Amino acid sequence: MQRYWKIAAGATAILLVSASGALAKAPAKQGKATAASTSSSALIAGKPNLNGIWRAMSTAHWDLEPHSAAPAPVAQDKLGAIGAIPAGRGVVKEGTIPYLSKALEQREANRKAGPAKDPEAACYLPGIPRATYVNHPFQIVQGGNYDMLFVYEYDSANRIIYMKKPEQPPIDTWMGTSYGTWEGNTLTVTTLGQNGRTWLDRAGNYLTATATVTERFTLKDHDHIAYEATIADPAVYSKPWTIAMTLYRDVEPNAELMDFNCVPFSELLLYGDLLAKDAKQ
Repeated sequence: MQRYWKIAAGATAILLVSASGALAKAPAKQGKATAASTSSSALIAGKPNLNGIWRAMSTAHWDLEPHSAAPAPVAQDKLGAIGAIPAGRGVVKEGTIPYLSKALEQREANRKAGPAKDPEAACYLPGIPRATYVNHPFQIVQGGNYDMLFVYEYDSANRIIYMKKPEQPPIDTWMGTSYGTWEGNTLTVTTLGQNGRTWLDRAGNYLTATATVTERFTLKDHDHIAYEATIADPAVYSKPWTIAMTLYRDVEPNAELMDFNCVPFSELLLYGDLLAKDAKQ
């Protein structure tokens, strides 16, 4: 974590001394990041300026595949329509995810076990690409030709985009290790070394530790990014597949990342049985 914020501080310094120094700044305190403005420049070091607070506006966090509206997966007698699942056209370009037969069985088991078994319920880091379309905004911090920083409202997560050729990370982590390069005006990010414990959505879709995730961020205009992510994982899928959606800039004048430290919200789920035992003693 200390290394992350050294990068954040470096990114801030780079941006402040550049000709477009007011374009963006790294958050002084995570969860209190302010919205970046790109009105004074469309380019940074000749590349599209992606600085800003962004979010997806789809039902991908519920289910990547097409799905109908459905009642709350649990506690329908208490949640009613509040917990209902909204319908979605899906964001998988191929229509459905090409699971291998055994992997599809695991997806169905995940779905039946959820939402209590969804890592999101336990406030675990979301992994990639889920962090992009989880139902919270995120901020991109970009400066010159240096490494980039992505900061997420959900669980105060963040990741560095190392602007260099991908290499196999020494350890697996929840968010993996991300390597970026510019292909024309598209930022291409390859993420390796995820720990295989994350889900892709609340419907139980998942990947494993052998997955390679290749994201593409293409600025379409000032307020819209065309986002794609291709997932290749021969342990789970018969072929690589791709999701696609639009990311929208938060243009509110007071836009910022709010605090969402979800650890306290998951304690009863994770440790409720221990609390019950203590209460009986």
